[in-house]
Amino acid sequence: MSSIFPPGSGGFLNPERIVNFLPEIKQGDVIADFGCGHGYFTIPIAKKVGSEGKVFALDILEKALEATRSKAQLEGVENIETVRCNLEKNSTLADESVDVVLIANLLFQTEDDEGVIREAKRVLKKGGKIIVIDWKKDSPLGPRGKRISEDDLKNLMQKEGLSFVRNFETDKFHFGMIFEK
Repeated sequence: MSSIFPPGSGGFLNPERIVNFLPEIKQGDVIADFGCGHGYFTIPIAKKVGSEGKVFALDILEKALEATRSKAQLEGVENIETVRCNLEKNSTLADESVDVVLIANLLFQTEDDEGVIREAKRVLKKGGKIIVIDWKKDSPLGPRGKRISEDDLKNLMQKEGLSFVRNFETDKFHFGMIFEK
């Protein structure tokens, strides 16, 4: 696993670099960004999938979706559809409609991790990938309280019938894992 961050980068997530590093996100793909927040990953993903692709930016907070729409407009990105929903219950996306689901910095905030994973699996095409980025259990930085370990995430995904593909490096404080339907 080679580092995607140059020395002195501070070790914090760089969404653009991570997205460009991941071959699982390809031009023309349909991507669901679960818990998109202010579009930190949404915008780089939309640029990478290009005008033939599409990104569904999903979040429970309307303010987050507004911020994502504003950023997209400022950057001239037009292939993003924002969706307000509770990902623990239903994203409103069609069954098997996306190539990749990104779940970045979301699971530490959810009450029902299994519900989020089941919803990701439901909307994912057969052979599609789920990319998870979240806080390392032992990271000295980041939110306190609930965090999922890499082993617990693997077990949860396998329980839902998803296969582990690989780990990937993100930064010093997060882990990255990819699973396949």
